[in-house]
Amino acid sequence: MLLLSAFAFILILFLITFFYLKGGDFKEMFKENPDDLKFDELENKTQGWFFIAFGIGFFLFIIFLIFKWGGSLLPEAASVHGEEYDSLMLLTGIIIIIVFVVTHILLFILVYKYAFSKNRKPAFFTHNLKLELLWTALPALVLVVLISIGLFNWNSIMKPLNDKDEKVLIELYAKQFDWTARYAGNDGKLGRANVFLIKGSNFLGIDTTDAVAFDDKIVKNEFHLPVNKPVQFVFRAQDVMHSAYMPHFRAQMNCVPGLKTQFNFTPKYTTQEMRRITKNPEFDYMLLCNKICGMAHFSMKMKIVVESEEDYNKWLATNQSFK
Repeated sequence: MLLLSAFAFILILFLITFFYLKGGDFKEMFKENPDDLKFDELENKTQGWFFIAFGIGFFLFIIFLIFKWGGSLLPEAASVHGEEYDSLMLLTGIIIIIVFVVTHILLFILVYKYAFSKNRKPAFFTHNLKLELLWTALPALVLVVLISIGLFNWNSIMKPLNDKDEKVLIELYAKQFDWTARYAGNDGKLGRANVFLIKGSNFLGIDTTDAVAFDDKIVKNEFHLPVNKPVQFVFRAQDVMHSAYMPHFRAQMNCVPGLKTQFNFTPKYTTQEMRRITKNPEFDYMLLCNKICGMAHFSMKMKIVVESEEDYNKWLATNQSFK
């Protein structure tokens, strides 16, 4: 409905302009000799006012969208690195909005101010070195700053945690249209696995001859994370490309058949705490697939529970080891 209203608004403006020019006057624009073109000063000034009116409507429409949909953004980040991610998004948004508003205000005003006048001759110059340096160097400098901050945050979650680091090690295994989580056992290591070893109940293709895999724990439907403790994720896919997306943790990684991918983050709010923050008693963290992987892509999700380390250990103890 909103898009139809916007389209209707643009169509009405076009029709007003068309009939104002009486339709046939458009052919004046296509004459071969520029000296033959006829310009009416009052008409051009009127077009400038139309452009100002369009600009006002344009900004009012944007303000409406902000008030209408601004509350649909994600709540506060639920991971430590998510704070930096949101800060970078806010900084980028502020820069974009400032540039957008200033350039469009200038666009609408200058079209009106410099409408055709027979008493004014347009200036012509081939180039301006100072202007070119300014509009090249300034955006480049801003991009260098933003990209540097982004790379620093990216490296913090992509660099694998050391074996000596206290962490939770989890493998998330994707297939149409299902997620499976595998936890490393007491040895802190995941056993070998290969898609060619999938057979019967061994749907993850775990190497049954690898003693390291014996204490791994496999869970379905939901997986649990301890709050304020680093979690190292490893991703695999069985059939097509999937994408592990955990929006509240500001985390996403492709799951590629035949290739392991990874990232890590530290949860900072339990599920109960986030329910209070969102004022939603039914809130749950979710693992989603963010790649269109087939007909039932929409149903490929898994519940995530973040809780105290004590509750996490109790829950993990209730799950059986692989062998």
